[in-house]
Amino acid sequence: MTKTTRREFVKRSSAVAATFAVAGALPMRGILPKSRAPYLRNPNVAKKFIILGMDGMDPVLVRQFIEEGHLPTFAKLMQTSHFGALRTTMPPQSPVAWSSFITGTNPGGHGIFDFIHRDPTAFAPYLSTSRSFGSNHSLDLGKWSVPLGSGRVDLMRKGRPFWSYLDEQQIPAVVHQIPANFPVIESPTKAVSGMGTPDLLGSYGTFTYFSEAHVEQDRDFSAARIVRLRLQDHTVKTKLEGPKNSFRNDGADTETEVTFTRDPQDQLVTISVQGQTLLMKKGEWSDWVPLRFEYIPHLMTAPGMVRFYVKDVHPKLKIYCSPINVDPVEPALPIVSPPAYGQELAKNIGRFYTQGLPADTKALSLKILDDEEFFAQAKLVLEESMRGLEYGLKQFHEGVFFHYFSSIDQCSHMLMRTMDVNHPQYNPNASPEIKNAIRYLYSRMDDALAETLKYVDSQTVLVALSDHGFSQFYREFHLSTWLVQQGYTVLTDPSKMTEQNFFDYVDWSKTKAYAIGFNGLYINRQGREKNGAISDLEAQAIKAELIQKLPQVKDPQTGNSVIVAAYDSTQIYSGPFTALAPDILVGYHAGYRVSDESALGKFGKEICELRTDKWSADHCIDQSVVPGMLLMNRPCVHPAPGLWDLAPTILESFSIPTPSTMNGKSLLSA
Repeated sequence: MTKTTRREFVKRSSAVAATFAVAGALPMRGILPKSRAPYLRNPNVAKKFIILGMDGMDPVLVRQFIEEGHLPTFAKLMQTSHFGALRTTMPPQSPVAWSSFITGTNPGGHGIFDFIHRDPTAFAPYLSTSRSFGSNHSLDLGKWSVPLGSGRVDLMRKGRPFWSYLDEQQIPAVVHQIPANFPVIESPTKAVSGMGTPDLLGSYGTFTYFSEAHVEQDRDFSAARIVRLRLQDHTVKTKLEGPKNSFRNDGADTETEVTFTRDPQDQLVTISVQGQTLLMKKGEWSDWVPLRFEYIPHLMTAPGMVRFYVKDVHPKLKIYCSPINVDPVEPALPIVSPPAYGQELAKNIGRFYTQGLPADTKALSLKILDDEEFFAQAKLVLEESMRGLEYGLKQFHEGVFFHYFSSIDQCSHMLMRTMDVNHPQYNPNASPEIKNAIRYLYSRMDDALAETLKYVDSQTVLVALSDHGFSQFYREFHLSTWLVQQGYTVLTDPSKMTEQNFFDYVDWSKTKAYAIGFNGLYINRQGREKNGAISDLEAQAIKAELIQKLPQVKDPQTGNSVIVAAYDSTQIYSGPFTALAPDILVGYHAGYRVSDESALGKFGKEICELRTDKWSADHCIDQSVVPGMLLMNRPCVHPAPGLWDLAPTILESFSIPTPSTMNGKSLLSA
């Protein structure tokens, strides 16, 4: 089997390569589908439904911070409104949960079961929410390769989104950066894609680090490009690499020249790129810098944009460059609907992060950014989102308005450890700002709620919700290694177990089950898997055996239980896409999660290990441990609301009957 590095996996899964293949001789901005119909205002609409999506907001922490006096708006609303836990999906992963919110179905109705799916026939992993398919034919002309057919980018989330029913009734809707909605399908709904949107390289975020000092690459740097600088007379010319040039036979990257000129004495540096000059000081972040990457000289370029951060000037120059985001002013990928909406937003709030996971968690994990630098960048993301909220609310007069915040989720992954003195990575000497980072983010969500209340009247339904809560992540579980020890996964050479790169040494003829994704476990079935060895009759017995064994697993070092429960997907899912799900879903206890290695077909030495990555809190565990949060200014008629109930609730508010395909029920009527 060909070795698959993490970077190659992300590239293979990207939507960008196919989008460029679509382009052929077309301008990059000409790839969006044509609008189905012009927007028509419905004169009968006279009420509003506003939803604030606060990814990762934990109901337990909300109550704690209210008691501490940090959330006055939440505290006031809770006296007269519904507040409580919101049931989430199994697994409680963001693309899975938000897809259920969007469609009103359980995962069997929308087909998203994990961040990572696998193609059982080709046995290759891909990012679950979108897939790209390039042109099948091309014409080679010297070093150039010209596509002769169209590629495509497919949205893998199935089921109808709630806004499509609103479109049919000419009810206006705005859906700002909702996850699991890339590529955006153009419709009367104003939409900007969110989580699942790649950067211009096709990854979930590949940054560039220019450094005069040596960078010790002792971790997986596949999400980074490291450029070593050698200055002469305090100046250096170097290259910023863009996406691969799909029009070149050699697969060379596009690139643009960047010049850094350092002040001989002061902590100042001049950055020159494509006719733009920035004078920056140490510790400063730039605004968005628009760039163009050339595919065919003078004929075809792809627009993008970056932010620079000056980490150090003396004695060694160190400059971080963000992942190359799709420019909303001139989107090279289908991230907005209608196409002019990105320009409208940029004109009124400035350019903004379009990459689906905007806070650079990888740069912190790889020690390129420290806690303070990461948090400064995360606050840039948040303030852009706040400006988007304020502008959107001013323009909103009727229909449905959804606005998404990613900040609590991404920063909780990286900084919740600073609140927990028992966390293995707790730093008692951390700055007060970092120790209070999570409180600050919750307080900014309180500010967002207060801003939204200015636009709420008696005919407005207001909902603030999260897709899941959070738990600390102390120890990681190598599910793949446990399967080897228990004889379910068999290796051709056990001595090379930890050297594997995507199942290199697995003997599929003897393997009964394998792990891939953050909560998934698959039986190696005949007729389904490429190298399937287990009959359907055997598969049922193996599944039952694993479901019984997994909750009994103990951490050898601590004696703690690792797994709350293992679920048969056919028992917890229903709908047309249930057969695509993992055979078993593994729900972990608080403090545990599957290891990164197991998620991508690798194997650890031990069953459990201490988590050392700063990504040290998580929610890819059991649904019972991390419910979401629901605040609603109307009585909730159901005692245990779930994410899938929101779509029917929205539709009923506009007298649209709940479709039979939806599993959810309206929360506003019995």
